[in-house]
Amino acid sequence: MVEGGGLLAQAVAAGWEVEAQFVAPGADSVRCDAPLYEFAPNVLERVATTDNPQPVIAIVHQRPQVLPPGATFVMVADRLADPGNAGTIIRSAEAAGADAVVFTAGSVDPYNPKVVRATAGSLFRVPVVSAEFQVVRDAGLPLLATSSHRGVAYTDAPLAAPVAVVVGNEAHGVPDDAPVDGWITIPHQGATESLNVAMAATVLAFEVARQRRAG
Repeated sequence: MVEGGGLLAQAVAAGWEVEAQFVAPGADSVRCDAPLYEFAPNVLERVATTDNPQPVIAIVHQRPQVLPPGATFVMVADRLADPGNAGTIIRSAEAAGADAVVFTAGSVDPYNPKVVRATAGSLFRVPVVSAEFQVVRDAGLPLLATSSHRGVAYTDAPLAAPVAVVVGNEAHGVPDDAPVDGWITIPHQGATESLNVAMAATVLAFEVARQRRAG
């Protein structure tokens, strides 16, 4: 489910199939080939997932996604739980030039309406794949996992080469025994234990982009 005319317009522009569009009474619709329906008064508030819903809601057909052939930069979210974090990671991954975002089993559904909103449309442009570590490794990408307490500083890691950067669950991080090829960390000061996972993923994604521009 896609809520809001702006998001729906991005889905249409990216070529996603819209199955049906619903609008509040008197509201403008988004131009597309899907059937258009107008809600009766006060119905929108009952079906929307937000307290102050947008006047446009649409059902968009999900696309089966796989890792793009030749991918050289992938963000992997391992058992990520929070929809806002998931959406922000997808958005940051697109902005930094990632080829795909992978969610492992146990993660939030990337098509959760809250995730869709948090991506700000990036979900419709960057492949979002449900897969395990081995699928990423089989694509020729070494897995570098993030940690608050171990690994080399992220600025010293070889991120210009093909790489998959792994961030973990909000409460537990990436397990110490995860089947990865190395560990990286973001050095920080003060008493805080670690960065928010979406913030950390954004820092790392743009470090990959920086190293690739430099190299």
